[in-house]
Amino acid sequence: MSIWEVILAFVVVVLMLVALLANVLVLLCFLYSADIRKQVPGLFILNLTFCNLLMTVSNMPLTLAGIIYKSQPGGDQICHVVGFLETFLTTNSMLSMAALSIDRWIAVVFPLSYHSKMRYRDAALILSYTWLHSVSFPIVAASLSWVGFHHLYASCTLYNKRPEDRTQFVIFTGVFHALSFLLSLIVLCFTYLKVLKVARFHCKRIDVITMQTLVLLVDIHPSVRERCLEEQKRRRQRATKKISTFIGTFILCFAPYVITRLVELSSVVHINSHWGIISKCLAYSKVVSDPFVYSLLRHQYKKTWKDIVNKILKRSSINSSALTSESHNRNILQLNE
Repeated sequence: MSIWEVILAFVVVVLMLVALLANVLVLLCFLYSADIRKQVPGLFILNLTFCNLLMTVSNMPLTLAGIIYKSQPGGDQICHVVGFLETFLTTNSMLSMAALSIDRWIAVVFPLSYHSKMRYRDAALILSYTWLHSVSFPIVAASLSWVGFHHLYASCTLYNKRPEDRTQFVIFTGVFHALSFLLSLIVLCFTYLKVLKVARFHCKRIDVITMQTLVLLVDIHPSVRERCLEEQKRRRQRATKKISTFIGTFILCFAPYVITRLVELSSVVHINSHWGIISKCLAYSKVVSDPFVYSLLRHQYKKTWKDIVNKILKRSSINSSALTSESHNRNILQLNE
């Protein structure tokens, strides 16, 4: 193995471990907190977490084996199943992010009618569509034998081995990425930019009220005035940062891989194998970032996972103290004897 392959293998191992821990923690928060389970977005987050966990335990290990051994890991049947899952899970996770953005758009732009427009039944219908949409492409690819081990990405994924099917495969790949990556990106941009517009409008209203209050309070201390102005500035930046994170991580993680897949269809451009694996690792990094972007850094999830950690630590401390007292009692009995 070259130094590049060792580094890439190490990166995949780190991504696997962090993704597994973070997504399991999100799942524990969902199971532990009744409040999270009651919320409609929790269904979309649960679906996204399911996709991320399945990607972590099925696709990442085979990519790691492909990097190390430089050949197809396992038999053809295993590779076909993993390639089918890779196509299905990637599309499903993209559409789940789009569904979360639609939920936020309805909640912010139509707050009074949110509970009537986004119910559990509506969320279930959206999830049903994402599953049908996601499973249709790998079914077509598997039926046409367009799934296999691709050396450029060291992964089991969409791959055409027959030169006579090249034109059909190019059309299929273009339609697939247009209806997965591009469609999800358009939905994300449309909904989150609408949310940002509403958030900025409300910030301006709050800023006007704040400035009027500061003008009326003549005797206010300069430090208090300064804190108010700083909070005003942070309020303006908060929504922009969040929305930039949602759209930015989506583009940063998926765009290099999608562009590489499209450029690869051209026989003119040669793609370096290391870049192919790097673009694949960037796509895998979305599995790592999703739990933090959509769940663990939010106040409700923070409180829940902290409660879980404190509960575990308290139990362990109680058990350790019980063991200590038991051993102490045994020592006293032995001395008395």
